[in-house]
Amino acid sequence: MLKSEKYPHPLSQTNTAQLNDVDEGGLNLGQVGSALRRRSFLVAAVTGLVATAAVLKAEHDPPVYQGEFEVLTKSLSAENKAITDVPQTLSSQKLAVLEPTQEVQTMIAVLQSRKVLNPIVEQLQDKYPKLTYEELLENLKIESKKQSILKVQYIDADEKLVVEVSKLLADAYLDYSRAEREAEVNQAIEFVNKEKQPIEERVQLWQNKLRNLRLENKLIDPAQKAQEVSTHIAALTQQRLENRVQLEQMRAKYQDLQTELAQQPGASASNSLLSDNPRYQKLLDQIQEVNAQIAKRSSVFTDEEEGIKRLNEQKETNLSLLQQERERVNRDFQSRIRELEARDRGLDAKINSLNNYVKDLATTSRNYDNIQRELQVATQGLTQFTSKQQALQIEKAQKQQPWQLLDPKLTKVAEPDAVSDSAKRNLALGGMLGLLLGVGAALVVDKLSNVFYTSKELKEATRLPLLGVVPLRKELGSLVPQIGEQAGRISFFEVFRSLYTNILLLGSDTPIRSLVVSSAGQGDGKSTVAVQLAQAAAAMGQRVLLVDANLRCPTLHNRVGLMNIQGLTDVISQDLEWSNVIERSPLEENLFVMSAGPIPPDSVRLLASQKMQDLMDELQASYDLVIYDTPPLLGFADAYLLAANTNGMVLVAGLGKLKRTVLQQALEEIQVSGTPILGLIANKSKDSVPLSYSHYQQYYRQNMSGERFSDDGDHESVNSASITNIKRR
Repeated sequence: MLKSEKYPHPLSQTNTAQLNDVDEGGLNLGQVGSALRRRSFLVAAVTGLVATAAVLKAEHDPPVYQGEFEVLTKSLSAENKAITDVPQTLSSQKLAVLEPTQEVQTMIAVLQSRKVLNPIVEQLQDKYPKLTYEELLENLKIESKKQSILKVQYIDADEKLVVEVSKLLADAYLDYSRAEREAEVNQAIEFVNKEKQPIEERVQLWQNKLRNLRLENKLIDPAQKAQEVSTHIAALTQQRLENRVQLEQMRAKYQDLQTELAQQPGASASNSLLSDNPRYQKLLDQIQEVNAQIAKRSSVFTDEEEGIKRLNEQKETNLSLLQQERERVNRDFQSRIRELEARDRGLDAKINSLNNYVKDLATTSRNYDNIQRELQVATQGLTQFTSKQQALQIEKAQKQQPWQLLDPKLTKVAEPDAVSDSAKRNLALGGMLGLLLGVGAALVVDKLSNVFYTSKELKEATRLPLLGVVPLRKELGSLVPQIGEQAGRISFFEVFRSLYTNILLLGSDTPIRSLVVSSAGQGDGKSTVAVQLAQAAAAMGQRVLLVDANLRCPTLHNRVGLMNIQGLTDVISQDLEWSNVIERSPLEENLFVMSAGPIPPDSVRLLASQKMQDLMDELQASYDLVIYDTPPLLGFADAYLLAANTNGMVLVAGLGKLKRTVLQQALEEIQVSGTPILGLIANKSKDSVPLSYSHYQQYYRQNMSGERFSDDGDHESVNSASITNIKRR
């Protein structure tokens, strides 16, 4: 006989409407406290954020985060520099010779271009809609740290943005180097091959011009020849200067000589020019001696005296010789002046001739330098093209990472100074304001989440019997240091013993022999509850059969440690004897398990068959309790088909995950289908330790002196507490 015929359906339109009524009624103080505990991190975060913002505003120095990494661009010398380092050619394609500084600046300009940065902006605009290329470029800094190393820095107040941008920049630069590598090498090889031939022709042309220039002017190096001629001109100029000095001196002496010659011979005897002449001075001495003798004899003899006559004749002779000497000295001065004048004219002629030669040589030297310069440029270009051609051929054959990323790091580059009085005041005000905003935000977020967090909310919203509350395993961790690991496991197992007791009490008039365990959606823990409930019932002396009716995704065999070789699918589709596929569970002696078996193509067809109904009747007659684990309710009809042939359905609700709208939809479907429902199980509860746990803890402490646990005693205390809880409902 169906459960729906013996138990009135607990759902009505009023019950399902309670889900919306609770939302519209607001939160009471208990719910506010629970919401704040759940959202304590949000409250703390908002409070800290507002307080921090207040302090930073007072200090006018907000924290700024800097993402930094270095890129090794060593391979640039064999790729990009293959194009930028070639000499300027005379062909139609001009390439400037870049200095190392210019080359780095060019590379930095490329890395900051829209071509490289726009993809990063587009990738981040979903998370950061206000981010633009201009803003990214403004906060981006690229500089050359060492040879072949680029230092990249991105600064922003948003730490996450800095981390993401730094990572994307590093990836983009490495991708750019890889993408450009092959194209640049091929382009460089093509360019080198194209430009090498005309450069060779230019080298040959300028070599021929240099040879012809040397042959025509009969010289090797015009600059060296010009240096020699210039040295010669300088020497001649010095000689001319000295000659002119001598000429002027000689002319001055000649004028003095003419003045002396105009005087009487006797008066000129003391003149410096004529007195320097030994011969002239000797004649003057002889004349003076003769004059002395004449004066001496004249005192005794007359002029007619023979001796006086002879002395006068001697005097005349000496005066004649003296005059001749004066004429000779005059002629000698004139001759020397003419020689100096002739030498001056000769030096002028030579200097003028050499100057004219130097002028002609300057033109030749200029042509020579032009040819040498053009030949040197062409030769250097040919040398570089040849070396680059070889390097590029080697580079093309290699498969290496063009650039390498060095260790990135994130630092806070600007921190506030010591907290001032204003900052402390802002910290207090910001903390209070942040706390209020955090509480408001926590309540709003908790309200908008539309999720059940406590068993009380679940019970008030559905008005269905709450069969039990299953805590999270980790919530029992606080009990372990107090009552021990074994007691903690027993305490958790007591939850399911109490749960099974509550289910038994529902069917006080008609025993509950079979039930379906399901949930509204995925992840509510229904399979775990089914296994634990079956194990608890078996431990209480019941012969329990656990059937994995989740033919879409069977998992019970893994939870109980069995193999899924044959199961429910084989019994229905292949007419196997159901007793042959049932196995005893290693978890409990009275627990038997029927696995799902192979996954069928159409599970609903099998579950809706008459064979399945007959099988369920046989199983219910053979075991004290049959528990069916089924797929979730929403989207699948499996649970409804099975529940119609059992005493009812137990609905598992995962607290902290189950949304009100999902549960409302599931309850509406249950009501429409007329499926009997026994009650709810609140799973994954994060509430404080239930009252039954405290009772169990006290009981365990009282018996720590040596008393052993009595299962019957536990059952009795649990049953009495459970009955009290049911009566209170």
